[in-house]
Amino acid sequence: MTTEAPDGIAVILGSVNVDTFIYVDDFPAPGETILAGRGEVGLGGKGANQAVAASLLGTRVDFIGRVGDDGFADYVRQQFDAFGIDGQALAASTASPTGAAYITVNAQGENTICVVSGANVEIETTDVENLVERSAASAQGRELIALAQGETAGALTDAFARECRSRGIRFVLNLAPFLRLDDDTMRLADPLIVNEGEAGQLLESVFGQTDPLDSVESAKSAAKLLAERLCPSVVITLGADGAVAAGNGECWHQPAPVPKKVVDTTGAGDAFVGAVVSVLARGDSLREAVRWGVAAGSIAVERRGTTLAYPTLAQLEQSLPTATFVGAR
Repeated sequence: MTTEAPDGIAVILGSVNVDTFIYVDDFPAPGETILAGRGEVGLGGKGANQAVAASLLGTRVDFIGRVGDDGFADYVRQQFDAFGIDGQALAASTASPTGAAYITVNAQGENTICVVSGANVEIETTDVENLVERSAASAQGRELIALAQGETAGALTDAFARECRSRGIRFVLNLAPFLRLDDDTMRLADPLIVNEGEAGQLLESVFGQTDPLDSVESAKSAAKLLAERLCPSVVITLGADGAVAAGNGECWHQPAPVPKKVVDTTGAGDAFVGAVVSVLARGDSLREAVRWGVAAGSIAVERRGTTLAYPTLAQLEQSLPTATFVGAR
């Protein structure tokens, strides 16, 4: 993959929030009041984060989401426009406020997050159908990739997957947070992207398997099982250990570049997913997409915040791990 802009389109169904960050030395104990070192406001929501990560790499993003009729909605639209995503296309709710997330980050870069979904719960099936139809009509032969996460209603994600299948659009599912979806939706996920905890929940839910995913090898075994029995391909992210992936009879581990310093882990998984979708929209392989994904996640943890921490195409290319994959079989 070169530094030329990817000639593809990502259709993303997802949540949009305004994030409030609070930076502390240590998390407060129950009932304790502490003074924070600093606070910031930024764009957030898993859907919006992943849309920004993909757009920064040159992918056209068509976004399906809702905001309220308030000042936060104006901020979200401005941020979308600044990142090259059409913020004016966001639907507005008159009944609910724009979604909000409150994030506390300690000195080790770990975080706690509370989310008020707001207008995100009001996305309608007609929103999905209309935008997917428009995206497909405007693709003009370009690669079209669809992406959903677990922060929208399960029935809406199921409808999105069905609409993609009817139009021959590749469907990518980031099952974060974990929720049970229709079996047909799971079978369409190519890839299904989860972290270790979500993979464990999925294995227990589908197969009754409760063995911990506490090593690269156990994660590879889990990815292989899921790719053989649930969906065409699977990626399990492993934080500092990179990711494992399985599909087409192969299973491999992709190490991640070592960050210079871990400042804030918030949204690093979304940077990974956005990069994966961008590379797939370019027409490259899942192996290449995962290689770019782990590099994007490593860069994101070196900076504060979510979307403002995500790399551009040129920045990401400089950080790519040299080995495409390890241990394929």
